Amino acid sequence: MDKDIADLRKDYTLQDLSEKDINPNPFIQFKFWFDQALAAQLPEPNAMTLATSTPDGQPSARMVLLKNFDERGFVLFTNYNSHKGQELAANPHAALVFWWAELERQVRIVGTVEKISSEESDGYFEVRPPKSRLGAWASNQSEVITSREVLEQQLEEFQRKYENQEVPRPPHWGGFRVIPQEIEFWQGRSSRLHDRLLYTRLDDGGWKIERLSP
Repeated sequence: MDKDIADLRKDYTLQDLSEKDINPNPFIQFKFWFDQALAAQLPEPNAMTLATSTPDGQPSARMVLLKNFDERGFVLFTNYNSHKGQELAANPHAALVFWWAELERQVRIVGTVEKISSEESDGYFEVRPPKSRLGAWASNQSEVITSREVLEQQLEEFQRKYENQEVPRPPHWGGFRVIPQEIEFWQGRSSRLHDRLLYTRLDDGGWKIERLSP
């Protein structure tokens, strides 16, 4: 290759992150940053890495989409029978990472996981595009298939089944909520001396804020 990977670097100089400027509530702080990512028209600002592991510690990670957040936690949707769904059911702990490169920002979230209510899952499923609803039925997520044609044939079968009907939510599809115990806000700074502010949940439900060395 023309350029050595070790020579790839960027000096971060856009902003700083100080204790006096952040909100004591990490969810309000997250909303402030998320709204700025939206205003900057970043591509898929709700894209996040979801890291899970099996009970014996085998890790895995993939990109998913945040679909809701409030003071209860951060919500994503998936097939419960997928690899991530099975791992979250067996070991209900996860980490999330948002990376907004254009703003030189990262948010890292670590916490426990719970399934959201059927009513919440139904509510989101009903506003999905029709083809996405059909896709939830057609795809046995994470299972091996012999060809793309198999997937397309399964989709056609469900299109015929639910023609001129409302597509119901599959029982194997729904949401998980990551309930944070830690939320770290990272702002890139020059010379790799980044700003890192960590919120840790206290027993009384409040939050402790500490600065981490970069």
